Amino acid sequence: MAGFSATTIPSQTGLIALVTGATSGIGFETAKALAAAGAEVIVASRNLVKGGEVIAKIREDHPGAAVRFEHLDLSSLASVAELAGRIVDAVPHIDLLINNAGVMAIPTRHETVDGFEMQLASNYLGHFALTMRLMAKVLAAPAPRIVTISSIAHRSGRIHFDDLQLKSGYTPWKAYSQSKLATLMFSLELERRAIAESLNLTSIAAHPGYAVTGLQSAGPRFGREGKISPLERVAAVLQPFFSQSAAAGALPTLFAATSPEAIGGVMYGPDGFYELKGQPALSRIAARALDRSTWRRLWDMSEELTGMRLQIPPEA
Repeated sequence: MAGFSATTIPSQTGLIALVTGATSGIGFETAKALAAAGAEVIVASRNLVKGGEVIAKIREDHPGAAVRFEHLDLSSLASVAELAGRIVDAVPHIDLLINNAGVMAIPTRHETVDGFEMQLASNYLGHFALTMRLMAKVLAAPAPRIVTISSIAHRSGRIHFDDLQLKSGYTPWKAYSQSKLATLMFSLELERRAIAESLNLTSIAAHPGYAVTGLQSAGPRFGREGKISPLERVAAVLQPFFSQSAAAGALPTLFAATSPEAIGGVMYGPDGFYELKGQPALSRIAARALDRSTWRRLWDMSEELTGMRLQIPPEA
């Protein structure tokens, strides 16, 4: 996969892409590259002001780019439903669904309006519900791909089925690693189900390695009134040696979304030391993430929590 870059992406003209969390970091770089390659891109995120700024920036860099903003708060199932309703009415199909948005290492436990732990909701359950709601439009595309962003943190994660919302024993990394293990398992189980149902759908996971984005500060500062967190202090020391830019961190996502060589049921990440930075390559998936019985159990629980199920149109 050497030589892959944002400038070598195959033409995406005629394709429609929806990228969550695309007002900064990996999501922004992904949306910008897809728009530059000719795709119609929907930037779905919470911040309306930043959304407007991002749309203007992409259009400034790429005049004529077909890009627009849609409000989406993945921590709210109502917001997910509202966004999906607007999208279903607005587009004939979705060729690329990029489940990118997320939060990391919130210092103390917070619940969403739906009663979910914040990291699990924003990183995983919101994306699960969004994917289920948009599935008919995804399957209406000629060769759709769903790319879901995980993390190397999945390797230390556990799915705490006895306390999925971590009401006891919450720690920032316990919650984050669980949520990223969940996103990976979701991607793998979705590919398994697509094959079992003979669906024209490819589900792929990706991770950015250690990419310098707002993720390292937004989560750790959540509820701390902008105070610099210990994680940020450590990151400031490590970044010069082990990190890469957000643009480089977006390449595994872009490879999974656009490369003719990309395959389903795997994860792509950087090829360097501990997969922290480098060119896109197949990523090592932890053994516990390959347990299909856990995939199915998590899927069933996710259906129960979100009220959403995989609905396959008769024509799919």
